[in-house]
Amino acid sequence: MHMVKTRRLQVLLDDEQYRALDAVATGRGVSVASVVREALGRYLVAGPDQARQAAERVLAAQPMPIGDPDELREHLEQVRGRRR
Repeated sequence: MHMVKTRRLQVLLDDEQYRALDAVATGRGVSVASVVREALGRYLVAGPDQARQAAERVLAAQPMPIGDPDELREHLEQVRGRRR
């Protein structure tokens, strides 16, 4: 369902936050605003406690090797292709 957007919101980000959002948006071929709306939607559905707990689990996880960026990109493209 596509809802008409009628409200404007201005949010100030630091450079690191914006670069991270821009990288996600570029990788997905969508706008930064689209990524922000999606993240906000997920946050509102999950609620602050669930989002906080998820963030704590991610931050507490053991580091893992990700390998060569080109190999990782290829793997992600394969995984994304299976979902469609």
